[in-house]
Amino acid sequence: MKITYEFVTGEVSEVEVDERLGGILLDLNRQQDNNDQKETRRHFSLNGMDYEGELFASAEDTEGEVVRREDMARLYSAMEALSPSQRELVQKVYFEERKITDIAREEGVSHVAVRDRLDRIYKKIKNNF
Repeated sequence: MKITYEFVTGEVSEVEVDERLGGILLDLNRQQDNNDQKETRRHFSLNGMDYEGELFASAEDTEGEVVRREDMARLYSAMEALSPSQRELVQKVYFEERKITDIAREEGVSHVAVRDRLDRIYKKIKNNF
C-alpha cells in the first residue's frame, strides 16, 4: 500500500508500507479528520473575525470608552457634593433638556437667578472634579 504525504513546503512524497500499517495510518487520519470537524463545529477562530468591525472595538474606541467611564465616575462623585435642589436643577437642565426660561417661569424666578444657580453648581462640580 502506498501512503502519500504532503509537506508544508508543498513537496509530495509517496511511501510504500505494509497493508496492516497502511490501514492503521488511514484509520488514524480518518479519526483526526473527524476530531477536527467536531472541534470546528463548536469553536471558531478569532483570526477569521473582523477586528475593526462590529464584533470588536478598535484600541482607540476602547481607550476612549475607558476615559469616558472614568470621567463619568468622577462626575457622579462630584454630583454627590450637590444639595438635592441643585441635583434637581441639573436633572432638569441636562437630562430632561429643559430650557432655563421654562424652569425659571415654573419656579417663579427670573432666568438670571436660575443661571446664577447653575454657575454656582458648575463651580462646585469643578472644585470636586
